[in-house]
Amino acid sequence: MVKKVLLVNPSYSPSYGGSKVGIVNPIAPTLGLATIAATAEQRGHKVEILDMSWRPYNFEEIRDHILQSKPDIVGITATTPLMNQLRDISVLVKDISEKIIVVAGGPHPSALPEETLRESMLDAVFIGEADFSFADICDDIPFASIPGLVYRKSGNFFSTGMRTPIANLDDLPMPAWHLYDIKNYHKMSRLLAKRLPLAMVEFSRGCVYRCDFCASKITLALGYRKKSPQRCAEEVKHLHKLGFKEFWLADDIFTSDQKWATQVCDAITRTGADMVWTCTNGIRVESADDNLFRSLRRSGCYRVSFGFESGNDRVLKEFGKGGRATIEQARKAVRMARSAGIDTGGYFMVGLSVDTEESMKDTIEFARTIPVDMMKCSIAIAFPGTKMFNNYVEKGLVRSFNWDEYMMYTSRDLFAHEHLEYETIQKYMKKFFRYCMLFNPRFIMRRIVRGIKTGEFFWDLYYAIKFYILPTTGNNVKSTYYAQKRWPKFDFKVHPPKPASYQIVRKSKLRTSDKSRSKDSLEGRI
Repeated sequence: MVKKVLLVNPSYSPSYGGSKVGIVNPIAPTLGLATIAATAEQRGHKVEILDMSWRPYNFEEIRDHILQSKPDIVGITATTPLMNQLRDISVLVKDISEKIIVVAGGPHPSALPEETLRESMLDAVFIGEADFSFADICDDIPFASIPGLVYRKSGNFFSTGMRTPIANLDDLPMPAWHLYDIKNYHKMSRLLAKRLPLAMVEFSRGCVYRCDFCASKITLALGYRKKSPQRCAEEVKHLHKLGFKEFWLADDIFTSDQKWATQVCDAITRTGADMVWTCTNGIRVESADDNLFRSLRRSGCYRVSFGFESGNDRVLKEFGKGGRATIEQARKAVRMARSAGIDTGGYFMVGLSVDTEESMKDTIEFARTIPVDMMKCSIAIAFPGTKMFNNYVEKGLVRSFNWDEYMMYTSRDLFAHEHLEYETIQKYMKKFFRYCMLFNPRFIMRRIVRGIKTGEFFWDLYYAIKFYILPTTGNNVKSTYYAQKRWPKFDFKVHPPKPASYQIVRKSKLRTSDKSRSKDSLEGRI
């Protein structure tokens, strides 16, 4: 039986608010929804995507859309700061009709599936990759027979364990970018994109490293899998045909396999597609290579971002970078990229789990002197699903489970850092913006010279003024919710979240219908 499916991407406005990060609010079709939509369409189901990311949260608009489209299934994706919207939408849908199946996936539901079910009216939550699990739901396969689900039944919660990761990513259908109205994606900061509209693509999934602030293993499982260079080139050609002019690469460690990455770049070059692109998630500095950067540039890549995180080698080693990423490697990588004619960006954090005042001073000094064209610094947030979050929970250091406050530029002291007061962390983040960007002559001159060469000087000036005026922290946008007073409440102080281990496939066992289990027991959890 053909199912009518509505996929909802919540609004980013409450999460970005009026803080500095709002300048770089990503406005692009959501890759995760496009991928699961494609698998559902492949099996004959009718799919719509309601993307609220680029506009304020409006439950009336969502309600009207549901009443008009009359879906059989509603799927919602959510990161941690979007959880209040997820809960609100789940109540809204069930108020319209109890018969509508409501499911959710994404980083937060994958990290805390039981808790997500308890504080919403969802029927089920996906853990890990949902590409085929969602299509199984559309096919009317019983929840108990679908791996990768945590679901509610008769007031109890059951898990089917982790679904085996997709071994051959080429088996996935082409993402359903055609379900997005391309006209909605022409609003984007020129700091992020040269040509609009743009889309986000993935050429590989997973990461072999274990940085304690990263939750990618929750949503993408352990290990590293790659699409063939030919498939990567086909996706770029398809995007170009649909009218997209630029893409962001979502891969966590694209350049770690230099031979494969070079083959991908060469395959893109051979397509002849007039597309430009950027590596947005942060290239690891130890994978830098002159030949690779030249291949990147020939294929249309004009910017790479490096995940520096810290300017202290001890910190880099202790929080899980693998002991290979060093400050000297970082400087070398930036020189190589710039020599190839590629813009460079750098990601930094303060308040990492192993940070001290001295290490944060090192980070600021390093950032002041590294010759990148763009940089971003944030407070290290222990998001659910990360090793950092699990450690803080175990040690009783989490001060707030209000997910609305879990944003990079929060003004709330979410955690009791083992070495630092939160006021101290905030102080150093403000120092970072002041000394590394706003009043850093070398950085300013680099931006001016670059702006003149590229014709983007006035855009740089506009965003610099806006960046200076906006507060370093804070969230000025508040959402009006449909049913906030009726959200199910979960007392995290009485029942702290349990560290998740189900993402490790070899430790998961399929358990589907053991009715004797307590509702508080969940397969694959510690």
